[in-house]
Amino acid sequence: MRNKRFLNRVTTSRLTLPAACLLAVLCWLAGSLLVPACGHKGESPLSPEALAALPPSWAGQLLCLLLCGAIGYLLIELNNRYAIIRMRASVQTAIFFLVVAASPGLHWHATGMTAATLMFIALFFLFGSFQQPNPTSHLFHAFLSLGIGSVLLPQSILFAPVLWIGAYNFQSLTPRSFLASLLGLAFPYWLLLGYACAVGDMEVLYRPLHEMVGFRPLLFRVEPWEAGTLSYLFVLYVVATVHCLVTGLDDKIRTRCYLHFLILLAFCTFAYIALQPWMASLLTPLAAAVTSILAGHLFVLSNSRATNWFFLAMLALLPALFIVNLWTLL
Repeated sequence: MRNKRFLNRVTTSRLTLPAACLLAVLCWLAGSLLVPACGHKGESPLSPEALAALPPSWAGQLLCLLLCGAIGYLLIELNNRYAIIRMRASVQTAIFFLVVAASPGLHWHATGMTAATLMFIALFFLFGSFQQPNPTSHLFHAFLSLGIGSVLLPQSILFAPVLWIGAYNFQSLTPRSFLASLLGLAFPYWLLLGYACAVGDMEVLYRPLHEMVGFRPLLFRVEPWEAGTLSYLFVLYVVATVHCLVTGLDDKIRTRCYLHFLILLAFCTFAYIALQPWMASLLTPLAAAVTSILAGHLFVLSNSRATNWFFLAMLALLPALFIVNLWTLL
């Protein structure tokens, strides 16, 4: 019977999300107490302006926790508004909270969390442009959000082609909407130009533009905790992607388009981390958020015995992942 499976009881329970929130906060506190010296490790490749804007260690942790909660809320709203999982569900947020909680190294990366939050705001507007007769406003705001994120994390501008591919698949990419997307992408830099002229230092504008085209694939190695978290996410991504592609006919055309775009976005995120290993910790929050939606689609809509065992295995690996990540940071 469906209601006898552990997987179904967890995904439909109202206690799943509160339990995940409680565990995330406890892991956050444990990480801050045991490895207080992590600071902003891994964010040194950022521009001096971004580094100067980073809060102190304790405030950075608090900011990351709040941004993590904001992403969790966006995951629920994205599903409720666009019916990606075909029913109201919060398991995708619970998965995201648990994966981030099991990776104490992410608890200081305010820049990566901010970039992931802005990307999901962009997805709200991008998904809203699906087959709209006048998608100009939607694409302007989607790329404005991406542009703001690229000021903080210049390399995130490379996701612009992915969003254009999504807009094309959503039948919302027209010459006029493409122009609007360019304006939205350039608007934050227009403001940055005004600020640079006001302070008389054009390096404020040139530095993020230089960072965009910088390619440093071998200058930084992936830390052990980064490799463990990314391996966990990649396995979850592969299994969830196979399920989405195999069972795609059960979804509406609109939902299939959304899922295929999320699959592409997650793939590009993993590919970019492979090409630029020094970006691993900064892009892991985005990879975790996108993968959690696909995993939520898998766990909520599939009730086979194999899926149930896979869910139990991934759940059991989370405490081990947290302990190993904590040990490597120590």
